[in-house]
Amino acid sequence: MIPEEVRQFIIDKIDSIAELEGLLLLRNQAEIEWDSATLAQRLYTNTQQTEEVLAHLHAQGFLAVKENNSTSYFYQPNSPELAEMVNRVAEIYAKYLIPVTNLIHNKPQTRVQKFADAFKFRKKEDN
Repeated sequence: MIPEEVRQFIIDKIDSIAELEGLLLLRNQAEIEWDSATLAQRLYTNTQQTEEVLAHLHAQGFLAVKENNSTSYFYQPNSPELAEMVNRVAEIYAKYLIPVTNLIHNKPQTRVQKFADAFKFRKKEDN
């Protein structure tokens, strides 16, 4: 159903549905520069979460940044191969929404969760 190379790409590069939806929205409206507040409204997320999504997508090479009075992002993959893979992901997601969603939800612990877990305080065992 989901080709193996697309499956692996999603596992390696996409940590949440918000990331996937944000990436595809920016891809579909590549002429628009997005700030985190505007994108948060479109994704129904809060601004902080959207800032994290945009930073991750930028770090993965999907987006370029424009620094003005505020930071804005626009779709500009750093290679033709990356752009082509995003196109394939968009096609697969449109056809297989539930399997792609399940893939993201069921993937091994995300980098974000691992980072957050590093800051959890653990109760010392009483001796």
